[in-house]
Amino acid sequence: MPEDEEQPKKYRIEDLPGVGEATAEKLRENGYDDLMTLAVASPKDLSDLAGVAEGSAAKIIAAARKFADVGNFETGEEILERRKSVQKLTTGSKNLDALLGGGFETQAITEFFGEFGSGKTQIMHQAAVNATMPPEAGGFDSDVLMIDTENTFRPERIIQMSKAKNLDPDAVLKRIHVARAYNSHHQILLGERAAELAKEFPIRLLIVDSLTSHFRSEYLGRGSLAERQQLLNRHMHDLLRFSTIYNAVIAVTNQVSARPDVFFGDPTAPIGGNVVGHTATFRIYLRKSKGGKRIARLIDSPYLPEGETVIQISEEGITDGV
Repeated sequence: MPEDEEQPKKYRIEDLPGVGEATAEKLRENGYDDLMTLAVASPKDLSDLAGVAEGSAAKIIAAARKFADVGNFETGEEILERRKSVQKLTTGSKNLDALLGGGFETQAITEFFGEFGSGKTQIMHQAAVNATMPPEAGGFDSDVLMIDTENTFRPERIIQMSKAKNLDPDAVLKRIHVARAYNSHHQILLGERAAELAKEFPIRLLIVDSLTSHFRSEYLGRGSLAERQQLLNRHMHDLLRFSTIYNAVIAVTNQVSARPDVFFGDPTAPIGGNVVGHTATFRIYLRKSKGGKRIARLIDSPYLPEGETVIQISEEGITDGV
């Protein structure tokens, strides 16, 4: 009956087996405040946060998945229907939008990597401005969350880009929420806390600039590689979970390091190895060209072909190369 079909949406955390008032309060304090966030949690994280045995945590997650109707097999047709909720945010460049199949995609992680000065942070600033624009202009009319790991956020740049778009700079700045991450653990914590801010503000874009800098500097040598990759993997999946729950764009920048062979004509490769490579949905390699131009090359996507295009970085922001 129709009433039965709607019933799962009315369940609270306390209705799940093994979750009492005290446990529910602990979960809510740590950001697990609805069925969906519980359904996509890991038993270990839930066990640590709620103080319950890992087996009990697994049962709670299983019940949440049942009530939230996730974790089951779906037909391709059903997935296609669900993907109709995916939206696109303009990058500011028609060339780059086309390369990405229409712009930054929600429910996905888009990674930009390249050498210093290749334009990664500029693209992040432009995306933040664009997200505040109305949908008819290619934006989301939303707020933005930025995790700044290298002290690269510049409100002056936001003002320049806003004026170029005929936007009120003060209004745009009020919609961009910036948190400085001082180390890798702080960065992970900020990623986990993003959901709390999304309850208060309409966050549809989450930026991490840069994704790997703290992990790279804090975990040196092969002996610490496993721990670094484990923490980075956790952080990436926190971001991906946020994008799915809030239908948001995740845009991250990444550093490069020298390698003995040649990576697309440049002896550099992105940091993070397979953890970043497998979790990022779209990967864009940026390199400098002449006259403020940058070459953007799409090297990985679930459904788009590899290709490259030219963009222009100027005082006005990110535009098309001419």
